Amino acid sequence: MSSGPGLFIVASPSGGGKSSLIRALLQRDDGVRLSVSHTTREPRTGEKEGIHYHFVSREAFLELVANDAFLEHACVFDHYYGTGREQVERKLAAGHDVLLDIDWQGARQVRQAFPGARGIFILPPSMAELRARLTGRGQDSEAVIERRMRDARAEMSHWNEFDHVVVNDDFSAALADLQAIVRHSAPLRAGQQGRVKEILADFLGVG
Repeated sequence: MSSGPGLFIVASPSGGGKSSLIRALLQRDDGVRLSVSHTTREPRTGEKEGIHYHFVSREAFLELVANDAFLEHACVFDHYYGTGREQVERKLAAGHDVLLDIDWQGARQVRQAFPGARGIFILPPSMAELRARLTGRGQDSEAVIERRMRDARAEMSHWNEFDHVVVNDDFSAALADLQAIVRHSAPLRAGQQGRVKEILADFLGVG
């Protein structure tokens, strides 16, 4: 087991499987909690207050910003999102490991407030697989998918700002990796270092 509760930032490009891995880890490990973000966007079908997000008005959100209530916040596609400071501190004080589902920009802000926070970056196995996942959702036009692919490259260019990398090639293995990092700060699976280099070369053209 880990020596004490920790704060973990989990990031990935859209389609990387981050949300599915987080949900599965929460079901598997009752010592882990997810910080529920605040947002000014409207709830989508099936989303519930306090479970998926804390839905607030733009005015209420900006008041929380003024009161320094967030560890990090950002405006994404005309909607605000933020991680509440109090709920994170409360979960940590209760002895739980806490996950933050945010991007690399939010990670930078969180580390200013919590220098001990650990970053975990979820990598899709290839560009082709990521495109297949985005297309398979059946939610987006080709233009939106292309934009998400460009955004994925931009997001992945910050992978080296994170402490750990999980390759989401096999879901069960990736879930085990994520849990091992949170509980034991485990290193990459044997043989995965080469896979990471291949994936980065595929997306970013780096060796």
